[in-house]
Amino acid sequence: MILESVIAVVVEQQKKRLLLKDSGLKRELVPAMKSLSSHALIISGVRRCGKSTLLMQMMKGMEDGTMLYLNFESPQLYEFTLSDFTRLDNVIAQKGVNTLFFDELQLVDGWEMYVRQKLDEGCRVIITGSNASLLSKELGTRLTGRHITQELFPFSYFEFLTFKALTPSVESLKTYMHTGGFPEYVKTGDQEQLTTLFDDVLIRDIVIRYGIKDIQSLHRLTTYLISNIGNRVTATKLKQPLSIGATSTILNWFSHLELSYLISFLPMFSYSTKAQLINPRKVYAIDLGLVDVMSNTLTEDLGRKLENLIFLHLRRKYTELYYFDEKGECDFVAMKHGAVAEIVQVCYELTPDNLKRELNGLLKAMRYFNQFKATIVTFANSDFIDEDGCKIEVTPAYKYLLK
Repeated sequence: MILESVIAVVVEQQKKRLLLKDSGLKRELVPAMKSLSSHALIISGVRRCGKSTLLMQMMKGMEDGTMLYLNFESPQLYEFTLSDFTRLDNVIAQKGVNTLFFDELQLVDGWEMYVRQKLDEGCRVIITGSNASLLSKELGTRLTGRHITQELFPFSYFEFLTFKALTPSVESLKTYMHTGGFPEYVKTGDQEQLTTLFDDVLIRDIVIRYGIKDIQSLHRLTTYLISNIGNRVTATKLKQPLSIGATSTILNWFSHLELSYLISFLPMFSYSTKAQLINPRKVYAIDLGLVDVMSNTLTEDLGRKLENLIFLHLRRKYTELYYFDEKGECDFVAMKHGAVAEIVQVCYELTPDNLKRELNGLLKAMRYFNQFKATIVTFANSDFIDEDGCKIEVTPAYKYLLK
């Protein structure tokens, strides 16, 4: 149990600290505020991607001031349970607020019931969290149809350019591929911020949350994945080289890493769900700055980094993404409402030596899905290819990323 007086003090302290923060860059994500009279807004994303700053921007944009902010990761609230919401209700009533901003609310078991109650009372509720389970699994039946979900990522290339006052070019793209988009790191360049972030995600979002004992093996697996972006991985083949006892353990850790947003796994396209589960998945990291700092590879593979960058760009736009491989690989097939939205091949530099191979995989995907337009994204090449009625635009990444 947490005393009502403690909750009231924490609310005041946190609100003051948040409103004193630098307003920061206005993000591309514009939360849908109009429907909040009946729906909770849930914003999820990896740690330190700017969720709290986004909340602060939203709070400063509200003129009436009838709002309450509470971050449940405060050490003073570590033992907050469902019964403590009654005391929080008293604080809310005393302040006469009707808009509630909750950070990391998913740490409290049963939070969905409380949010549903506040919506029924006519409150506006905005929630942020660093676990993707907020978007689906943990909402339960009590919030079905009563929530709007959005995801926030580290700075996009456009946001990076805006923040750094740079222009689109191969030079600024190269800088972005090294720096990534975590706001504080873009601002300071202090690599310690990224190593601390990496450890925070592993310990706070995975080890503590899921009660993992073998922290060293989890760290080793995560470092391996970050060092192998763009490659195909299977739990079975990683078990022996990483000295992890069971394939099921690795599969569980894969799931935890993906829910924390640190790592993404891209399935191979198949109309068979079973085939999608069996086939190797390609691995990507949430941010290239993190790859730069945490990877243990001795040589820099710019092709893989560019592929990861394009994955992140597509992931911001689409939730259904695949790679394609039918005797020729195509890097990305993006789907929307069950139909193909984009087919994209990534090649750092098109040359006479690799042109046939890159076109082969792309054309096979286009014909398989009966599509006549596709894109090859490069670092700097521009061109246009018309092959048997299939129109392929070759475009440099610094232009593609701004579309």
